[in-house]
Amino acid sequence: MEEPMYPTASKDIAKKREELAPEILKTFRAFSHQVFVDGALPSKTKELIAVAVAHVTQCPYCIRSHTRSAQLKGATGMEIMEAIWVAAEMRAGGAIAHSALAIDVMNEEKATSK
Repeated sequence: MEEPMYPTASKDIAKKREELAPEILKTFRAFSHQVFVDGALPSKTKELIAVAVAHVTQCPYCIRSHTRSAQLKGATGMEIMEAIWVAAEMRAGGAIAHSALAIDVMNEEKATSK
């Protein structure tokens, strides 16, 4: 049987994280909480943004936790999937935009070979 790529989140891992850097974790938790409260953007919208970003950063833990949070804040499956499609478009758009670097190198190579 194949080993999973990521360990399952557990109380032991959370405890170890807290033991190794308690003040930083406390500060991070406070920051994280504050980011997701209603403000100029409603918290549901912030969770949908987080779902999209989690897909771009490819964080499986974030995908799971923010999808759950988005659902708890009233996001529908259609809204969540649409946020994921926005992420997919942005990721693909980044690849297209960065192709300018490869084209630049190819143009340099063409200029030096003449």
